[in-house]
Amino acid sequence: MNITEAITLRHSTRAFLDKEVSIDQVNDILEAAKHSPSGVNTQPWQVAVISGDTKIKLQQQLEQAFYADTPSQTGYQYYPINWKPNYKQRRYQCGLQLYQALNIAREDSKARKAQWAANYRAFDAPIMLLFFIDSSMETGSFMDYGMFLQSIMLAAMEKGLATCPQAALAEYPDIISSTLDYSDDQIVLCGIALGYEDKQAPVNNYRTPREPVSSFTRYFD
Repeated sequence: MNITEAITLRHSTRAFLDKEVSIDQVNDILEAAKHSPSGVNTQPWQVAVISGDTKIKLQQQLEQAFYADTPSQTGYQYYPINWKPNYKQRRYQCGLQLYQALNIAREDSKARKAQWAANYRAFDAPIMLLFFIDSSMETGSFMDYGMFLQSIMLAAMEKGLATCPQAALAEYPDIISSTLDYSDDQIVLCGIALGYEDKQAPVNNYRTPREPVSSFTRYFD
């Protein structure tokens, strides 16, 4: 698989096989991703690799907070407060495709909530990666982090593994920080589910559309 194929074939996987991923595999992925660029070589990433009993404990706490309707406490603003129509439409279409793939009706709030709760289990992937950034860092380091996360996802593909980047895993940072013993000056940025894709699962067999290059590019000569 070449780089272009990896970029275009990567997709968010929401159903995984019950198949172990070794820590050696995870370390190989991180060894490759650590070469991602960052402004003045700050390398602002801090990674928690979570599996086994710790993952079970953490995901149970996160799910409990969700079902208790605990307000999200994300340490930064991910989405816009006021959505412009084009972004709002893409967001709507993304959710529509997900629930159609799962055959969940719009009015079935219980099934929708159960599907959202799966976020906090990293969709039952064997590995949950959580990413932290020092609260002293600014917007540029968030840009650096995006390149690091993409590197992880592409390196995982080379090993036959699938991923799903997850902002939802940053919604309850107090639970995460206390469970994993991270200090309060570390922002929980996001997570990634990592494992072997269940290719038979309907939720993995749709693809969100991408805009044509001509819609977001201007040329000057």
